[in-house]
This record gives sequence, C-alpha cells and structure tokens, in this order.
Amino acid sequence: MDLSLSENLSELTDLLRQLEATNSDIQGSSIVSVQGLPICSVLARHIQDGIVSAMSAAIQSVSERAVEELNRGELKRILIEGADGIIILSKAGSNAILCTLAKPNASLGMVFLNIQNTSIKIAKLLD
Repeated sequence: MDLSLSENLSELTDLLRQLEATNSDIQGSSIVSVQGLPICSVLARHIQDGIVSAMSAAIQSVSERAVEELNRGELKRILIEGADGIIILSKAGSNAILCTLAKPNASLGMVFLNIQNTSIKIAKLLD
C-alpha cells in the first residue's frame, strides 16, 4: 500500500467518524467501491464489511437502472427502511458509495444533509 492510499484511508475513516459524531441519529457507515469492495468503515463489529459492500453495490446498480428505465433522472440516494433502522446509500463520486445506518426515528432531513456533505468530501479524495 503506497503512502497516499494509506493517508486517504485514514482521512476517509476520519470522515466516517465525524459523520457519526455530528449526528446522533447515525449509527455507523461504510465506504465501498462501485464494484462492491470494502474501502473503509465504522460499523458495529458484528457487521461484515464484505457483505455490506457487495449488497450496497448491487442495490446501487439495480437502482440506477430503475431510475433510468422509469425516467426519474439521476439517482440521488436509496433509502431502505427496516423496523429497527434505516439504511441510506448515496453516491460518493464516480468510484464509491457511502452506506449509512440510521436509527428508525431519525430526522432524515439532517441525516441527508450530513450524508451529502460527507459524500462530497469522499469524492474529492477518491475521484
């Protein structure tokens, strides 16, 4: 691993930690490649990065196809709501996806704003 990549990984991990520290509704996050490989994460120990990465990329790909086929414009974000929490997938530039976990009763406006700001910073580091 070259120095610039390790510096980026450290910076990316810091961005994820800041995201969680900024908003108490956010319970963890992960940055994955559009190919489905893990880049870095701050998720609970019992959550497997590889599975999160593969699922995020697959869902993103299918969702992009759906908005295209149904003439909905460019995909902004994907929200998956479960009984015990929310998963939000957001493009972070052309090479990465930001997967964010939020509490079930999260204030989504603020969460979306925090995610958007973080996605822009991730894109600057990875594009």
